[in-house]
This record gives sequence, structure tokens and C-alpha cells, in this order.
Amino acid sequence: MGRLSRVELQERNRAKVLTAARNEFAERGFRDAKVDGIAERAGLTRGAVYSNFPGKRALYFAVLAELAERAPEPPHPEPGRTAREALGALARAWVARLPLADTDEQHGAARLGMHLLPEILAEERIRRPFAQLMKLNAILLGLALERLGPPGAPQGRLVRVAEAALTTLHGANQMAAAAPGFIEPFNVVSACEQLAGLDLNDGWWPPTPWIPAARPADEPWSPPAAVDAVRGEPARLASDGVVAILGLHRLEAAEEAVRAAPYGAHVTAVLVTGDPAELAPLARLAVAELCNCLRRAFPPSALPRLQVVFDESGALAAAAGVPAVSDGTEAAVRTVANRIVARADGRGACHAAASAGLSAPTGQAPPSTRHLG
Repeated sequence: MGRLSRVELQERNRAKVLTAARNEFAERGFRDAKVDGIAERAGLTRGAVYSNFPGKRALYFAVLAELAERAPEPPHPEPGRTAREALGALARAWVARLPLADTDEQHGAARLGMHLLPEILAEERIRRPFAQLMKLNAILLGLALERLGPPGAPQGRLVRVAEAALTTLHGANQMAAAAPGFIEPFNVVSACEQLAGLDLNDGWWPPTPWIPAARPADEPWSPPAAVDAVRGEPARLASDGVVAILGLHRLEAAEEAVRAAPYGAHVTAVLVTGDPAELAPLARLAVAELCNCLRRAFPPSALPRLQVVFDESGALAAAAGVPAVSDGTEAAVRTVANRIVARADGRGACHAAASAGLSAPTGQAPPSTRHLG
């Protein structure tokens, strides 16, 4: 067997550190886990651990993200065909992974995440991106619910219903960890089903008129390959559409791109951050927790018209002409026939690029039949 390259050695060591950290966190809990203990389990030095992860919390987020992304999916139940059925199926998939009684495995994967919320609450630097990640998840769920409306019926916004459902499910998370045996899964599922019928006076309005106009462009569009975290498959980036480069403080702007984009256009939210070592795995974790359940609860045709791509290296952002990114980044481009034909930067960029006065993709439906999502 030949010698490993430097990149291969780094990947192997990183995998060893993640495995060791998962075992350390499972046995000792996050607070009592030690970096020295992780290094010893991995057969590496303390310095080797820190060369891959800047600290214990970043390692914790990475372990949870990997577990969420690689969680085996059980046989899919029949997906929901109405908003009520889909919310019920989503809730069943969600609570099925929770430790619900004292007899549950105390140190299993379900228990590993019990210190996640305290770590999020510990710093504003973590809380603010997490709040935006929850908004993004509500947008994804709301868009999916909207697509289950009766054909031809006026389509209302259901993002507030999605917010209420996610509040219920995340509350179930915390109670399952803090008070084993308290949660009754049937009641959680039933409560989520009832939310589908609530009128929360929801609506969406375009941003204020001061947003900058999109600038015409004529540049090549040749994005690197990426995975759509919503569907768990290669992202369709070469198709005509809108690509939004969003820092973790601006994720709610993804909805502006979806609402303003022409019917049939692909919309992609490319998530970037100024702290990829710690915040990128938190983003992957939050989105994976929802989308694992989303794919089981909704038919493929109802998945939201929004792709989510993680761009930890910044390569996709650079391909879109955004070489420097931060958590406050908001930039967007319109793409047609593998060309960037319009771009916008700053607050309101998603709406500006998506609504630029360009020819719509072939097959655009008339406005009267367009879905909101």
C-alpha cells in the first residue's frame, strides 16, 4: 500500500477524531468530555485534534452534523397528500428519534444532542445564526406545505404554520431530554396535525422600494458540483434560475428569491459563513434535522422550490463572482443558459435579482396560476 498524500492523511485523521469525539461525548457527555481524552481515543496528539477543529464546541457540532446527515432512513411511510397529513407524518418522523422514556438508551445518539441548546445560548455569535437557520427551516417547511394545496385554489403563505410546528417539535426535543417519560408522542403528532387548520393571518410582501436594482451582466456560469441538502441529491445549478449567496445572518432572504422568481426557475440558497469551522457544521445539523423528516413526510413533487447548498470553501460563491464572504453576505445572480445575466449585492439582493426584468424560463405559467412557493 502506497503512502498517503497529505490530503488523504488529513481526511483520515479528521475521521478518526470525529469517531473518537462521538464516543467521548456519548460516554462522558459534552461538558465532561476532554480534548485530551478524544486525542487518546483517536491515537493522535492534542495538537492534531486542534489542527482539525478549533475547539470542543466546533467538534461537538461536527459530530452532531455528521450523525444527522448519515442517519439511516427507515422505510418511508406513505407521505402526506394534504397539509394536515404531511404535518402528522413529519411529527411522527421527528418524535421517532427522541429518547422518550427512562428506559431508552442513556448514551445513544439521541442523547448526544442534549447539550446543543445550552451551547447555542452561550454566545450571541451562535444564537444569531441559529435563529436564522430556524427561519430557513420554517421557510422550507412552509413552502412544502403550500405545494399541497388543492389544484387551482388560491395559494396562501404557510410559513407561520411551519414556525408553530417547528416550535412544537423543538419543544418536544427539550422535554424529552429534560423530563424522560413526559412526552406522549401521539399528542405531539396530533397537535402538529391541528396546526394545519390554523389561520395565522400569514402573508408575504415584497421588500421596501429602496432595495438596489439588479445590474445586467454577461458572464460565464460554471459552478462546481454541489449537493442539495433538501433532496439529498446533486444540486441543479446549471439550470436557469436564481442563485443566492447568503451568510448565516441573512438566511431569511431566501424567501424573497423564491417569491419573486419566475415560475419554473430553480432557486438555490448557497450558505456561507465567516466561521466555517464552527458555524458551518451547526448549519448542516439544523438543515439535516428538518430535511431528513421532510423527505419522509412529503411526496417528492411537494418538496420546496428551493435548493440549499453548503459552501464551506467559498468555491461556489467565487464562481458567482462573490470572492469574499461573511455571515452578513447577501448577493444573488440570475442565470440563463449557463450565463450570469444579472446580479445584485447587499440587503434586498435576492428580490432584486429574482425579479429583474428578463425573459422568463421557457414554460413559465401565467401569473394567475403561479404558486407562492
